[in-house]
Amino acid sequence: MLIVWLLILLGVPVVTLAHDETTPATSTLTVSETGIVPHAPDTAFVMFGLETAGKSLADAQKRNSTVMSKVMDRLRDLQIDKERIQTSSFTVSPQYRPPSNRPNDTMPTSPEIIGYVVSNMVTVEIRTLDKVGTVIEEVLKAEANSFQGLHWGLREEQAVRLSALKQAAAKAREKASVLSDVLNVKLARILSVTEGGQMIRPPMPMARMAMEASAGDVPISSGELKIEATVTLVYEIAPK
Repeated sequence: MLIVWLLILLGVPVVTLAHDETTPATSTLTVSETGIVPHAPDTAFVMFGLETAGKSLADAQKRNSTVMSKVMDRLRDLQIDKERIQTSSFTVSPQYRPPSNRPNDTMPTSPEIIGYVVSNMVTVEIRTLDKVGTVIEEVLKAEANSFQGLHWGLREEQAVRLSALKQAAAKAREKASVLSDVLNVKLARILSVTEGGQMIRPPMPMARMAMEASAGDVPISSGELKIEATVTLVYEIAPK
């Protein structure tokens, strides 16, 4: 024992092995349940942007900036706060001349840049859902040429998620109680709790459908969000 204490004081790792073959394995019961709370969305996120090409990078950027300024003006006219407008991506892609047919014994040449494409994508958060179709229509009129779609959200998602979690936990406990009665065992204590969840969104409209909807041909419907939570309980059980 003195040697062990000396090793500890010197900082040497000590592994203690314990063998207790007389202790029986703990009997457990595992149950899982899901809670789902539907809720109407109160926010829409519209993703769109602009791709412009030019022989020079400066030319492509100038064209992009000119059109995007018009788009931003339209959004301001619709009373969309600048805090609700976010650049989600900005990329510059060089365009190369297609390779010509050359004999196999010809030395390869370096790729020749013949132009550039500038892509500027924006996400707009819309809290007045009646404006969604109008926003799409106006940004397309302002010559935005890339529509990425839209999705729906909840500003108070956490409160709804907690309701779904309570529902899932209550259902899991009820299931455990029923199973323990059927199996004639006692629920001694909860050994572990695991939770998870997700938001089930309506299918995102295709770009063409959304463009048609902006013209009034097809109404945009926000549908219903479903907040899903799962709870898994592991109980120690004992004979009654």
